[in-house]
Amino acid sequence: MRILLTNDDGIFAPGLTVLEEIAAQFSDDVWICAPHEEQSGAGHSLSLNAPVRLHKHGPRRFSVTGTPTDSVTLALRTVLDSPPDVILSGVNRGANLGDDITYSGTVSAAIEGALAGIRSIALSQVLDRSANHEQFEATREWGAKAIAPLLDTPLPARTLVNVNFPPFPANKVAGIRAVRQGFHDYSRGSVVEGRDPRGLPYYWFGLHAIEHTLDHGTDLEAIDEGFVSVTPLQLDLTHHASLDALAGRYTV
Repeated sequence: MRILLTNDDGIFAPGLTVLEEIAAQFSDDVWICAPHEEQSGAGHSLSLNAPVRLHKHGPRRFSVTGTPTDSVTLALRTVLDSPPDVILSGVNRGANLGDDITYSGTVSAAIEGALAGIRSIALSQVLDRSANHEQFEATREWGAKAIAPLLDTPLPARTLVNVNFPPFPANKVAGIRAVRQGFHDYSRGSVVEGRDPRGLPYYWFGLHAIEHTLDHGTDLEAIDEGFVSVTPLQLDLTHHASLDALAGRYTV
């Protein structure tokens, strides 16, 4: 089985090292093609206004001076001589839960793989920055357990899977749940204004912790209760239930 690894934290990110360890449990044909630098929040962006460069760091190990989408595209069209059987994206240093997936470069790399017809899985480690345990401990212990069933479970075309690991020591993880995507409170975003050394204003976007009601059966609830969350996602964004209603509004 050929496995392609990528991420949005960059080729030198510790989460990619963790993902290499996990992938090695399934195959010895593992390739890496990841952004050269961190691309968190890049979403499903493709570099169109500037060229990107491909760097080789060793056997089957490459980086791209672009986005996660660029990295998957170059891997499939330039680096590999045949398509991989599966793409693993991550392990992101931080959660990709609820509607955060729309911003996530980690998830977007898996989206690009799904568009190409390749089984694709995004993996993220939720963080507790005050914890004493090693931050990726849960992923190291539970990563292969979460991935294994996803390698041969029948999935429709243009779907991917988003996996998040709770911010607990491995022995405190309650198990694995297949759940739907939740939603955050949109007002949680923040914009911080500052001044650069020349006195000109700049703005720094961020996300802050919020209190929210956890809908039953969602990824947010699963993580809150100490479970690994496994969420299948689809690329068809059509709201099919609204088609008939809209069709009746157009008579010309």
